[in-house]
Amino acid sequence: MDNETIKQTLLQIQPSELDFSVIMTGKESVRVNGLYNPETREILLHNKNFSSDKNLIYTAIHEYTHHLINEEKLAESGGKLMVQGRVHNAAFWSKFHMLLEKAEELGIYKIDLEESPELKEVTEKIRKEYIEVNGKLMQEFGKLLSKAHALCEKANIRYEDYLDRVLCLPRTAAAEITKVGHVEVNPAIGFDNMKKVAAIKKPEDRAAAEEQILAGKPADTVAQLMKKHKNDDPKAKLEKERNRLEKTIAALQQRLQFIEESIENL
Repeated sequence: MDNETIKQTLLQIQPSELDFSVIMTGKESVRVNGLYNPETREILLHNKNFSSDKNLIYTAIHEYTHHLINEEKLAESGGKLMVQGRVHNAAFWSKFHMLLEKAEELGIYKIDLEESPELKEVTEKIRKEYIEVNGKLMQEFGKLLSKAHALCEKANIRYEDYLDRVLCLPRTAAAEITKVGHVEVNPAIGFDNMKKVAAIKKPEDRAAAEEQILAGKPADTVAQLMKKHKNDDPKAKLEKERNRLEKTIAALQQRLQFIEESIENL
């Protein structure tokens, strides 16, 4: 594949009105397979890292996801290039996985376990004997933690102290495990996915999310799909960010004032 072929392949998956270029560097890198530069809108691919076009196009789609998100951000900001926060967030992975699904539909990219019967067998073993079994164990764990909590209260023992110094279990982890024990979730989706599904309030939404994960959709993609449409309003997003920044600035100003007064008193 050449640079232009890769670019046209990406545009097949999802069109972009913001022009970009694809550059195969002819290099090998131990750090990254590719990069996206939002200022020059260049997708750089270290093509010496890949043994097949399939792996090359996977990375190209990854970097193209950054470009499409950059295009969305520019549209929201009126063309101003904004300082990027964490780029590999849930929204990124959701977008990336949706592009991979579209690429599979178009026959551009495919992950096919049938190509390796041994891998297929190992995959089934992982799912049944480890992911699902671990999910069931964590459900039981959550129920036992709830029981321990009730027994601590009955014995006038502080539950947080019990977690900290008896079980040596982080409180956040204990809360997540307990939540999984309280909500009926299919353990076949795995503990990490169970935590995300258990956090969904409505039973019908939990069931829908669980069904999509079992069908092969990553949990981050499912979470993004289930967000309310109002969160997709560019103006609402910017207003929310403005409010958050105003609170941060106010807190920093208070801290700065405290530090200045402390210096004067030294």
